[in-house]
Amino acid sequence: MKKSDLPTKMCPVCDRPFTWRKKWEKNWENVRFCSKRCASSKNKAQVNNV
Repeated sequence: MKKSDLPTKMCPVCDRPFTWRKKWEKNWENVRFCSKRCASSKNKAQVNNV
């Protein structure tokens, strides 16, 4: 499978697309952030969306 064929999502913090990773295989539905840095900054995203 090519990387271009993998599913992608948009990160709500940095507004960048990120691609499926093997470590997220069992939990892809629950993955919301592209990185730990964005996950720790999620409060900023919530403030910006209000």
